[in-house]
Amino acid sequence: MKRMKKCGLWHQLRTKPRKTVCKWAMRFLLALLALTALLRFVPVPFSAYMLQQQAAHWFSGDFSYEWQYDWVNLDKISWQMQIAAIAAEDQRFTQHFGLDFDAIQSALEDNAESARTRGGSTISQQTAKNLYLWHGQSWLRKGIEVPTTLLLEVVWDKRRILEVYLNIAEFGDGIFGVEAAARHYFNKSAAQLNLNEAALLAAVLPNPIRYKVNRPSATVLRKQQWILRQINALGGKGFLQKHVS
Repeated sequence: MKRMKKCGLWHQLRTKPRKTVCKWAMRFLLALLALTALLRFVPVPFSAYMLQQQAAHWFSGDFSYEWQYDWVNLDKISWQMQIAAIAAEDQRFTQHFGLDFDAIQSALEDNAESARTRGGSTISQQTAKNLYLWHGQSWLRKGIEVPTTLLLEVVWDKRRILEVYLNIAEFGDGIFGVEAAARHYFNKSAAQLNLNEAALLAAVLPNPIRYKVNRPSATVLRKQQWILRQINALGGKGFLQKHVS
């Protein structure tokens, strides 16, 4: 009898932590689902990456760091900027469900043959990462990124994903979103960006700290011209009207 009681107690001690973890995991998932549903309709006040950058500057002793951030609806972002982002970052944006396995395979092959690392993340993945997660290379973050990306694809439509992406993407140190970027670099609103300006902004998206909009390197200028060619190949404004309307 005593042995049975001891076994029962040991079983409870082993299973209780599991139940607790499962319970809190379920609460977290429900909270994430509710937040994602809410953000389907309301402007995003800030992103996890913006908070990460703020904390990093504070911990380094830089208390002068401030965001430049101004949310705008997609209708107030020029079609040139919308198509430039798609052409630069994810040309199959309207065809996949968050993950582009062809792009991932291509990136893996290129990385195996080159010293430079190229990512295969879609606009949906980048939106999920910037909005909810932290930046950095780890399997844990990648593991969380995948279901979070799928959640965005289920709850939001492509227009909303593109809208949030363009509003929270970083275009320079502390410059978040196309509205802040347009005003900072070109002294105009995101609605007034022309094709060359939009392509230049999109050209720095892989690394907006290394690549400068106001001091574009030869690499950035080549990327800008490549983006312009890709926009033309996609069909320009007609692509958006057909696929992202």
